[in-house]
Formats: sequence, structure tokens, C-alpha cells
Amino acid sequence: MDAAPAVRPGLTLVAMCVAQGMILLDVTIVNVALPAIQRDLDVTPANLEWVISAYTLALATLILAGGALGDRYGRKRVYLVGLVTFTVCSALCALARTDPELIAFRALQGVGGALMSALTLSILVDAFPPERRTGAIGTWAAIAGLGFGIGPIVGGVLLHAFSWSAIFWVNVPIGVAGVVLAVLGVRESRDPGARALDPVGACLAAAGLFLLTFGLIETDRASWTSTRVVTSLAAAVLLLAGFLAWERRVAAPMVPLRLLRGRRFAAANVVFALVYLSLTGMFFYVTLYFQNLKGWSALRTGLSWIPLNAPFLAVSVNAGRLGAAFGSRAVVTTGTLVAAAGMGGLGSLGIGSSYAAAWPCYALLGLGYGLLVPAVASAAMADVPAASAGVGSGILNSARQLGSSVGLAVLGSLGTSAVSRSWREAIAALPHGVQLQAASLTQLVAGGQSEAVVAAIGPGAEAPAVAAFVSGYRAALWAATVALLTAALTAWVGLRPARATNTMTS
Repeated sequence: MDAAPAVRPGLTLVAMCVAQGMILLDVTIVNVALPAIQRDLDVTPANLEWVISAYTLALATLILAGGALGDRYGRKRVYLVGLVTFTVCSALCALARTDPELIAFRALQGVGGALMSALTLSILVDAFPPERRTGAIGTWAAIAGLGFGIGPIVGGVLLHAFSWSAIFWVNVPIGVAGVVLAVLGVRESRDPGARALDPVGACLAAAGLFLLTFGLIETDRASWTSTRVVTSLAAAVLLLAGFLAWERRVAAPMVPLRLLRGRRFAAANVVFALVYLSLTGMFFYVTLYFQNLKGWSALRTGLSWIPLNAPFLAVSVNAGRLGAAFGSRAVVTTGTLVAAAGMGGLGSLGIGSSYAAAWPCYALLGLGYGLLVPAVASAAMADVPAASAGVGSGILNSARQLGSSVGLAVLGSLGTSAVSRSWREAIAALPHGVQLQAASLTQLVAGGQSEAVVAAIGPGAEAPAVAAFVSGYRAALWAATVALLTAALTAWVGLRPARATNTMTS
């Protein structure tokens, strides 16, 4: 690597942890503000999903391009461009006055986050010698996961004192501090043999993933057989197939498929995608459950997640030692099974459930994710050659964000389908005119806005509207539980220790 001689590993680690924690904080901090955004900007459930998905989709599709730009033009330089972009666009999100504006600025915020996220891990690999690298990566992964988990708590506190725009303004001082830390603590590095950029691959992947997510989210308001949904999903399949074909033949692919032929690396990416699919869906639906159905404040909802974060922090900081003692395969598998138990418990909550039934499930989720997140990151990077650290970390981060964006679309589609079935059955006996009016309110029912439904067609609609929402909530969270169980099986089969003679070559 072409690098300046001076480096401050400790300060570099702090800078990268702040950056990655802020990126993932912004994935979940928005969740607790969704009902406020929903009311203030009059947002439909489908567009509400886009407030989350526009950000995570931009992250997922551009992380790999960001890694290539950093390898070629300087990792510190490209990282700082991303950090400044992220910070400025956070302010623009806070100033948005319509949901299309907010969605557009969230996508641009994701562009900045992608440039940052693509390079945090490769900057750490450059800053730390091999004997200290595993510990640094474990700390980075733990702090990143903590940022993902404390987002709803921070959001709840901010919303208690300010409007929803505060969840975006909070990124501005953190971003400024991040710039100072990076300027002082990160040295410039690049790969003298960096691969050429792959704009065709980047465009094919971005377009395919966008249309896939768009098609899935559109099922919230259109049938699976509608022209819009079928066309979007078919085009997505063609574009993603074209992406894979292109990556096989291009001289410098954006995603070197040889890395994905490594069993442990491929399995780690699948696990990361599945576990973050589950967690993002949980935050989305549980927020609507407690705030819209139970009438909780944003502050109470945010603070209710403390039982999730406390065990996560306690366990994740020791995950490196646990991995060394028991192996990453055992740690990741155990973590996903524990998390699945917690997710299944949350999926069993009903109309009359109390917080006493929810908090033990949060504790199990925190314990499970505290075990698995650092262990998955370490297991993935252990089999990646040093020369490919940048692209390897980019693929891993992309898998996480892809799980969050496409996963939320999948769970949202399943949840809305269940709501629609339940609501249609409930209104079938109503007079034809009232039935048509009630059918037009399906989006409000799916968003848990039973008060608005009652205001439109009368108090008799409250019970069936609430029951329909709960049916969608359960469908989504049980699907998230299945995803975690699938992740556990993938970890057990795919993270078996590699034989000494079966190491990956660059």
C-alpha cells in the first residue's frame, strides 16, 4: 500500500468507530420518528418504508463503488468526501417539508454514507498490524452494532424535546467532530495496483436493486399481478442477472466473484444480510406497534429498547475472546438462535400485550446480536487476502445494508398482504358504499393509524382495524424469525473452520 509514514492507530480506531456508528445509527434513529413524520408530512406506509429504504439502498448499491474510488484516489480523501456529503445531506433532511424531498435527501445521505462505510474497515486494516487487527475489527464491529441499536433510544430522547427534524440535526455536530478526528488521526493510503472502476457493474447493480426494492414496496398498494409490480420485478431480475454476467467477464469487476467462492466469506455475507433484514423489520414494526397502537410517546418507545442495548454492549465487547475460545461458528450460530427466540417472542405480542412480555424478548435480541455481529465480521475478514481488504469489507457492509433495504421491503410486503386479507374479511359484511370507503383506508390500517380510520368510518371500525394491523405485524416478525433461523443454519454449515490447505488466494 502507498501510505504516509505516520499513523495514530488509536485515534484512527476512534474516528472509524464514530463514522460507522453514525452511519448505522441513522438507519434506526429514524424508526422512532416514523409516526411523527407520518403525521406531519402525511406520508403513506409505502413512502414511509422509502424513508428507510432510500438510505439503506443507496448504501448497499454504492459501497463497493466507494471502495474502488478509495483504493484508486486515496482512502482518506474519499472517506472525507463521503463524511462531508453525509453531514450536509443530514441538514437537508432536517429542512425537508414534503415526503419526496425527505426521501431524495435520504438517498443522497446514503451516497455519503456509502463512501464512508466502504472505507472504514480498509482504513483500519491499513492502520493496524496483523497481530492487533482482529481486536480493532472486533471493536469497530461492536461500536457499529451499538450505533444500530441505540438509534431508537437517541431518537426518542430527541423527539421528546424537539420535532422529528432533530434526528437529522444531531448528525451535524457528530459529522464535524468526525472530520476533525479523520484529519488528525487517519493517514492517506491507496492501492498502487488498484483495479479500474466498473461503472457498468455499478449501474447494473444499483438499477437492479432499486427496481427490486421498488417492486416489493409497491405491493403495499398494488397487487402482485399488477403491471407496475410485475414489470419492476422482472426488470430487476434481468438487470441483476446481467450484473452477474458482466462481473464474470469484465477485467476489473466491482464484485470479484472469486471472493464469494470462499465458503466462509460467502456464508458470513448471507448471515449479515439475514440478521439485519430481521432487525430492521423489527424496529419498523415494533415502533408502529407501540406508538400507533399502544399510544406510547417517542421517548417511552425509545427508552423501552434499553433492555436490548445493555446486553448487546456487555457481550459484544467480549465477543473477540468468546470467538477465540469457542470459534466463530459456535458463537454466530448461538447468537442467531438466541436472537430468533427474542424475535419470535415479539412476534407473539397481541392487542392486549404489556411491556412485561416485550422486554425479555429485547434482552434476548441484544444478547444474540452482541454475540453474532463482531464474530461475523471477524470470520468474514479472516479469509480475505490483505490486498483485497477494501473490496472484502465493502462486500460485507453492502450485504448488511442490502439486508436492511430489500429486507424491509420484503417484510413490509408480507405485513401489508396480511393486513389486506384481514381487513377485507372484516369489512365484507358492510354496506357496499361503506365497504368501498373502508377498502380505500387499507394503507391507514397497515400503518396502524386506527384513529384516522375511526374518524373516517366510525367507532365500529377500531377493533377490526387494530386486529388487521396486528395480523400484519405478526406476519412480518414471524418472517423475521424464520430469517434468523435460516441465518443460524447458514452459520453452522458455512462457517466451519477452513482446512489449512484450502486457503483463499488473491
